[in-house]
Amino acid sequence: MPRPNRRFRPGYAYHVTVRCNNRAFDLRRREARAIVLHAIRRALRRFDARLYGLAIMNNHVHYLVQTSEPADLSRLMHWLNWNVAMRMNRLLNRTGHFWEARYHAVPVSNRDQRHVLNV
Repeated sequence: MPRPNRRFRPGYAYHVTVRCNNRAFDLRRREARAIVLHAIRRALRRFDARLYGLAIMNNHVHYLVQTSEPADLSRLMHWLNWNVAMRMNRLLNRTGHFWEARYHAVPVSNRDQRHVLNV
């Protein structure tokens, strides 16, 4: 059974999380964090998006991001995850999946200041 399509709403930012495969602590190195930061800068320009918050943990990443067109979030995350995975596999001298699964995205209304601050 195919997975359901995501439905993104205009005027919302999204709290996006993505985790390393097998919950490995692959993001703890300074070089790994630099790769994520470089890729997110490029992705934001490429997809006309705004980043409101970012937390790079040892084995996962949190983003609070909004794209100008809601459907662009999927394209942005596909490109970003692909780019980071390719570079991280090179850095770690490995092959295969870098990210554990699809990213998780929760809508955050720009009007809900409390939710935005919690994220």
